[in-house]
Amino acid sequence: MSACASFAKSRRLSLPADLGDLAKWKILFDQADSSYRQPLSSPSWPRRVGIVPRQASCYQPPAIIESLTDKTNGSPVQTGPATRLLSGLGGVGKTQLAVYIAEETWRANQVDLLVWMAATSRQAIVAGYAQAASDLALRGANGTDTEQDAARFHVWLASTTRPWLIVLDDLTSTADLQGLWPPASASGCTVVTSQLRSSTLQGTGGDLIQVDVFSPSEAGDYLRTRLAEDPNLADDVDGVGADLGHLPLALAQAAAFMLDERLPCTTYRQRFADRRSRLDHIVPDPKSPTGLPDDYARTVTVTLSLSIERADRARPVGLAQPLLELASVLDPTGIPESLFATIAAQQWLSYRRSLAAVDIDSDVDEPMIRSGLQLLHRLNLVTTGAGMIAVHALVQRVSRESLTEDQLGDVVWAVADALVEVWPADERDTASVQRLRSNSAAVYQHGYEALLDPEAHPILFAAANSLGTSGDPASAVIAFQQLLNDRRRLLGPDHPDTLATRLNIAHWQRDAGHAAHAAEAFRSLLSDCLQAFGPYHGMTLAARHNLTRSLDEAGDPAGALEAHRALLVDEYRILGPDHPNTLATRSHIAGCRGETGDLDGAVCAYRELLADDLRVRGPDDPETMMTRAGLAHWRGTAGDPASAAEALQGLLTDRLRVLGATHPETLKTRHALGRWRGEAGDATGAAEAMEVLLADQQKFLGPGHPQTMTTQADLAHWRGMAGDPPGALAALEALFIERVRILGDNHPDTLVLRHNIAGWRGKAGDPAAAMNALEELLVDQTRLLGADHPHTLAVRNSLAGWRGEAGDAVSAVQTFEALLADQVKILDPHHPDTLTTLDNLIEWRSKAGDMYGAAEAANALVAKKTQILGPNHDETLTAQEEAAYWCGAAGDLASAIDLTEAVLAQRMRSNGPNDPRALATRHHLACWHGLAGDPARAATALEQLLSDCMDALGTDHPLTQTISQNLHYWRRCAEDSPQAELPPP
Repeated sequence: MSACASFAKSRRLSLPADLGDLAKWKILFDQADSSYRQPLSSPSWPRRVGIVPRQASCYQPPAIIESLTDKTNGSPVQTGPATRLLSGLGGVGKTQLAVYIAEETWRANQVDLLVWMAATSRQAIVAGYAQAASDLALRGANGTDTEQDAARFHVWLASTTRPWLIVLDDLTSTADLQGLWPPASASGCTVVTSQLRSSTLQGTGGDLIQVDVFSPSEAGDYLRTRLAEDPNLADDVDGVGADLGHLPLALAQAAAFMLDERLPCTTYRQRFADRRSRLDHIVPDPKSPTGLPDDYARTVTVTLSLSIERADRARPVGLAQPLLELASVLDPTGIPESLFATIAAQQWLSYRRSLAAVDIDSDVDEPMIRSGLQLLHRLNLVTTGAGMIAVHALVQRVSRESLTEDQLGDVVWAVADALVEVWPADERDTASVQRLRSNSAAVYQHGYEALLDPEAHPILFAAANSLGTSGDPASAVIAFQQLLNDRRRLLGPDHPDTLATRLNIAHWQRDAGHAAHAAEAFRSLLSDCLQAFGPYHGMTLAARHNLTRSLDEAGDPAGALEAHRALLVDEYRILGPDHPNTLATRSHIAGCRGETGDLDGAVCAYRELLADDLRVRGPDDPETMMTRAGLAHWRGTAGDPASAAEALQGLLTDRLRVLGATHPETLKTRHALGRWRGEAGDATGAAEAMEVLLADQQKFLGPGHPQTMTTQADLAHWRGMAGDPPGALAALEALFIERVRILGDNHPDTLVLRHNIAGWRGKAGDPAAAMNALEELLVDQTRLLGADHPHTLAVRNSLAGWRGEAGDAVSAVQTFEALLADQVKILDPHHPDTLTTLDNLIEWRSKAGDMYGAAEAANALVAKKTQILGPNHDETLTAQEEAAYWCGAAGDLASAIDLTEAVLAQRMRSNGPNDPRALATRHHLACWHGLAGDPARAATALEQLLSDCMDALGTDHPLTQTISQNLHYWRRCAEDSPQAELPPP
């Protein structure tokens, strides 16, 4: 019969279940030929009944073996329950663990009787008991009545004093052992292997042991040992282990296949990852002369398929396999159970069940789905708990490989619809959203063609954009880039979905800090949109809008302002003045005006926009509230932080009413309010507000959210600004302990925190400690992130500064010079970090006594800011005035005068004669004339300036008082001509 069954299988012929039950045929044979079962006249001891399977090659006992062998020693004194129930997924090694226990117990002479029997059916169990009764020559056991012989053996187990161990392998139903469970006895112990973990199994009084897959290290050790005859094959054992989910059976068959084919692990992994390669194609052929390793009768595919088929026959009938098909394209480590209860999932499950089981009501509802998932849990095909489902990756693969390509596409689309259903509008629960993103990525991996044809499924945009909104724009760029590659190939370069993907890539590039790259990407996209859609299409206008924003963030607010104004003209004509895009462009224009130095213009533009927002959108619209936030920001930036704080307090009241206390925009408003309170002079209040806000953000957004991280940094800042650098340091050190616990020592965020801690140590009065900490950090960052990483360069910048503060100005200069050269090469000559280093180099060259070098660096900084910001930007003018100071300090008074005169002319044109900065520049110019040998001219200029300052600023203003003091000085100089010193910078 065994040969017949093998022949039928090789010809893909199906046999009725009763014909293929070898245990049943064995019983029939016994009944027909009782002489075969005649008892022995006198059994010898110790004794084995049944054939114990061969221990697998290179078998590694799992970690639980120590406790198990202690509890199954077969001695009269038991240290735990007399029954060990080994439960787990098919292929985890339950049988091999039982073999190890049995053979070790036998070799240790701890039992007189070892019985091994298959427990796949009640008939098989009865046959095994009857065989034992016959072999032990129990009175009356002659093989003619297997039920009676089995009962005799059961009675003998309860009464004997001989130590015994019975192994029941592969129990499929606890009902099969009804009345046949080996008795509880001080003399014996039972080991049962089963895929069950049901309440009926646990209710037997035994000790339920969950047998899991190998740990990563165990899997690696096993593969290295199995491949030891050809070590060159073991070039990526960890990768193979991970691919196979560390399932022992799969690892054994993979190792045998690699040895047979002389395939290294890397090549095996390539075949495994190839979706065209079925799992059965990368394990040994069971029909080959060598067959499967370790005398195993089935491939891993057959093993898992049989488990799935068994589950599908149980109630609710016909639901287990469709549930696993849905799970097969999701994240194996964690699937939200709510996905299976969505309308999309219910509809697909009902449809799939109707195809598989025509004789049942195919409609599926939530209670039935819960029952189906619990059935899979009881059979160890999934693991449920805390609203999540976990499933082994190979169970998923076997389920997927049972589907046709069209069926797999249907599954993928149904799961994507389900993900859209459960995706939250508000992504405040960061952990849940991360799980949804992981599952979306899995769906895309297994069926991206289906999700892109005929158009992109909405889940693809939702998942990729979610990465950016969660604070990881770089990952959003990577996700959208993958989508772009696939969409170009499947949909073509001019398809709207393809162009929309390019728009998203550039958007997140900008948010990741790559404004220049984003601007170029938007420029290229705009060109293609113009060609594909024309100038008035929504996609074209969106590309123009984003391009202008990127120009601003790339350091060209003037160019962005000009482009926004041109866009606004077209939007007025095409969309109308009240269209949301038109209003959004006006908002960006207002911001650009502020960034180009027109602070009053920014305030005025936001005020006008707010009036229209209130009219068109209403006071509670999110965009109206964003306009109010922008207006408050530019009021504060324009020099009125108290007014900004007052406006933000009103905005906070409205956001609490409309959005609630936990909404991200409400938390942003609290952050801005705390900042402007600090800028208005209340640093202590700002620190207190940030501390309370931080607690709320950690609760509602999570500790890793960008807003949370910003507040942490600002909390330290305001504690320091409030005069408590040690308090700032203590807060960061406490945060460091928590960060290491959550993220580990080597996480980039942990390294950034170490950087901040070092800085506050220096500010707290210990520059040497700051320097030492940064030197240690630099070693770690270079090792972990690389020498060219921006964070590594930032640490070098801080290290140079603290070397100077620790008393070594020359070393500081050398470090800054080396850093500057690397930043020009790695980042860009105009990168903000490069300019910061150049500014620091000016300071430390002067402190090292190199005034000429300081002047040279200052002039270089002016040139770069002129290129980036334009010659009339306030930052450029400030840099130019500082360059004048260092030229004067180096003895080049003529250049100092020329530079200061140019700054003054521009400030008078831009801000008027009474602007405080213009008045300060006039003060510097007068002093430079005095230092150049014309104290009388200096005194005359200061006399007029003093009058103007008193009118514009008042007599008590610090600048007015400084001018008054210098006027007296230069008058005396005009009379006595003493050696003059440099004026204040």
